[in-house]
Parts: sequence; C-alpha cells; structure tokens
Amino acid sequence: MIRKGFYFVFFFAALMMLNRCNSPEMPSPETSSYKILFLHHSTGNLIWNGKPKGFDAIRNWFRDVKAVPEWFISYNEKNGTDYYIEERSFPKEKPYGWKNYPYDYYNIWVKNGGQTSFMEEPTLEMLTPQWDMIIFKHCFPVGRIEEDTGMPDINSEEKRLENYKLQYLALKDKMLEFPDTKFLLWTGAALVERKTTPENAERTRAFFNWVKDEWDTPGDNIFIWDFYNLETEGGIYLKDEYARNPGNSHPNKAFAARVAPLFCNRIVDVIENEGSRTTLTGEKK
Repeated sequence: MIRKGFYFVFFFAALMMLNRCNSPEMPSPETSSYKILFLHHSTGNLIWNGKPKGFDAIRNWFRDVKAVPEWFISYNEKNGTDYYIEERSFPKEKPYGWKNYPYDYYNIWVKNGGQTSFMEEPTLEMLTPQWDMIIFKHCFPVGRIEEDTGMPDINSEEKRLENYKLQYLALKDKMLEFPDTKFLLWTGAALVERKTTPENAERTRAFFNWVKDEWDTPGDNIFIWDFYNLETEGGIYLKDEYARNPGNSHPNKAFAARVAPLFCNRIVDVIENEGSRTTLTGEKK
C-alpha cells in the first residue's frame, strides 16, 4: 500500500513537472512589445496573488501560481499578445518608508522629480522610458482623512481632503507630461468599520468620488480602476465578508480571487480600447 502511494505521488509529481515544462510563460521584458509596471504594497500583493482554484491550486504545490501573471500568460496565449507585467513595492520600506499616500507620490514624482532617484525611489522621468503602463495605488490608511483646516498645503503629509486634492492635481499635471505612457490609478483601499470613524469614512468616499467625477477626465493618458467601489459596494467601509477579518482591513483570499480578473480586464481594455469596453471596476460592458 505504501509502495502504491509512493508511485502515485511520483507519477503525479512527474506529471506536474511535465506540465510546467510545457506551460506558456510570461514574455521577458526585453522581448515584450508592451510592458506594464504595478506599484503597490500589501493589499496590491494580495490581489496579485489571488487564490488558486482547481488545477491551479494543485499546480501551486509545485510552482508558484500568481493570479495576475497567470491571467496574462493565458491571455497572451489565446490572443497572440505579448504583454509583460511586473510588480514592485513602491516606495520601499527603507530608506523612504512604507508610505504610498497622495503626498508620497507627489513628493517623489513631482516635488523631487527629475532624472535622478529620490531616496532610492525612481521618478517618472526614470520610469516612463521603460514602461508603457504604470499602475499605482494607496493602502487603506489613506482613508484616515481628518477634517479640513481651511489652509490647504500641498507639502503637508496630513491626511486631509484639501491636501489630497492639491497633491492629486499636481500628480495629474505631471502624468500628462508623459503622453506615451498610460497610467492606471486604483481608487484607494477601504478600511473596515472597526478601524475608522463614520466621519473619516465619509470623507474617504467623498475624495474618491471627486477623483472619479472631477479629477479624471476623458481623452488623456490617465485611467481608473475603482477598487474602492469593489470593496465597499456603495457603502463607506470595506465589507466584513471581503476582509481578512472584521478587525483587519486587508482583503481576504476569496475577494482577491474574484477581483483579480477584473483588474486584468481593466488593464487590457485600457491598452486596447482606451478603457471603453469595461466599467471602472473592470466588468465588461
């Protein structure tokens, strides 16, 4: 009985290795005609990984299956494309710090933009010659938005609507300087109810509504994936059933698995159709 079990495991492992050898792979960045860079922290990593199902879950015992790159490998194979996508933590924990809020993108890309890196982080002048699309996002502390003071300050790290809007407007002007690169912004990750206040949560919704309804304009090189709406479904909190637990604002694996293909749909639609054939959340129209 033990010997039969051994043979089965050996046969299964050999089959998986053969499948791995014969599986299509992501094109290399050197040979790909279209290169996509995804800048993120922990929530973005959860969506990138997704949750393998069925045969992919079995294959994951033998090789590292990630939802987003696997989706692109399959899409390339079916459609004869050679899209290359890469993920990267931005900014890194050191030396800049684990902060990716409106001030931080403004600080690195606008205030300290240019041909040299800022605190070891690349500027848009450095990134845009290498990448056809740049995707960026904020982690859920972006929603800890305090009341405005009436004295907006573009150079302030304080999380206030008045500061966020100035920083976003400056970022928009900067991105428009690179019309050959497409930018895809995630609306921010939401907080669970236990980790915020109704006032902060309402301000967060107001900000991302402003981003969608006023800041974003048609016909340019800047596009949106409405991650905030996927998490909240019209409310002001990350729904508990989508969270790791009611006290943790990271999305759970089931939610990540569901929305990862929507993220990929939105990316490809922006590349191929200027985003006209999907909704902001990535569903096909």
